[in-house]
Amino acid sequence: MKTDRRSFIKQATGAAAGLALMPAAFAEITKKKMFFDISLAEWSLHKALFAKKITNLDFPAIAKKEFDISIVEYVNQFFKDKANDTAYLNDLLARCKDNGVSNHLIMIDGEGGLGDLDAAKRQKAVDNHKKWVECAKYLGCKTIRVNAHGVGASADVMKSAIDGLGKLGEFAKSSNINVIVENHGGYSSNGEWLASVMKQVNMKNVGTLPDFGNFCLRRADNGTEWGGDCVEDYDRYKGTKEMLPYAKGISAKTHDFDEQGNDKLVDYMKMMKIVKDGGFRGIVGIEYEGQTTDEYEGIRKTKALLERTGAMV
Repeated sequence: MKTDRRSFIKQATGAAAGLALMPAAFAEITKKKMFFDISLAEWSLHKALFAKKITNLDFPAIAKKEFDISIVEYVNQFFKDKANDTAYLNDLLARCKDNGVSNHLIMIDGEGGLGDLDAAKRQKAVDNHKKWVECAKYLGCKTIRVNAHGVGASADVMKSAIDGLGKLGEFAKSSNINVIVENHGGYSSNGEWLASVMKQVNMKNVGTLPDFGNFCLRRADNGTEWGGDCVEDYDRYKGTKEMLPYAKGISAKTHDFDEQGNDKLVDYMKMMKIVKDGGFRGIVGIEYEGQTTDEYEGIRKTKALLERTGAMV
């Protein structure tokens, strides 16, 4: 009886230890099965940044210490006047090094439409982006995300976007920087349209950034970039599939979550299967944009959702 009791206690202790190790073991298995790396897009913290609770310089440490994410994506709005400020950029690089964080891309807004029908304005937009190409190279990024906005007939904007992206891509090529376009409203949110632009630009360093959430073709206020409610959507799954052959990154947009931790707007199992079947094997960026969940919690839930679906598809 004493021997049986001793064996039972030993087995029970071992079982308890095994159970205690299960979460860590599962996390390791999940990591091995994932077909992509996870990055954190700075826009996920835009409320805290705009409220000046944190700064762009704080971002790398937050990504690592709060979320255990070692790859980051910047938004130029949060260091708009620092593209050529080497002292500032050196400070940022030092913080990345201190926290073991690598830089993936910079999302560029407010520098003009690369699909503008006016040739002078389009060239100005190209020139405005050049400093961000140089900034990306300095920070060790591989990529800048740009917009292909233009107002006019679809064919005319396409022609202009091909010209603008081609010129910027040519400039960026010597720095080994990719120029990628996100579906970001208007024609760019039409996956077929954007894929056609990429096919005609036909440059290895010019591609796409499929965003799971930005597939609004037209808004209530006659289609300006972000004003008004969306009145015409493009199928997000079809659009992502069309953009994938040119994808050099993925923007995993989330909004709000159900009780099971699933995004309420995007079927992540379906979407991540499309991404995997499309041959993508790169970096997937968390971009939380919800309204009912705290930004930090939203990021954590998005990471958990990506790890779960990424391991299962």
